[in-house]
Amino acid sequence: MIVRTWRGWTRSSQTSDYEQYLLRTGFQGYIGTPGNLGAYFTRREAEGDRTEFFLITHWESWEAIKAFAGDDPTQAVFYPSDDEFLVDRETTVEHYEVFASST
Repeated sequence: MIVRTWRGWTRSSQTSDYEQYLLRTGFQGYIGTPGNLGAYFTRREAEGDRTEFFLITHWESWEAIKAFAGDDPTQAVFYPSDDEFLVDRETTVEHYEVFASST
């Protein structure tokens, strides 16, 4: 299994709107891709007037990740209205190979 992570930040006043947007776009994209084994969308208050979103997804293979992300799986996937919400974002993602799990 491979874990893929990404971070983005919104203004705190947009937290709820961005959550709903993520559920319609990114969440559906992740769980709708064969080989996705799960998705966790998390958030926390950050410094200043910001909320940090941390997305964690689990994949069965690199092929499944590429089916979602394209030929360069290190690049983050963005959706058309992301610029309306994100005040900062990671443009690349991190991948980790799982070597032990309790689930």
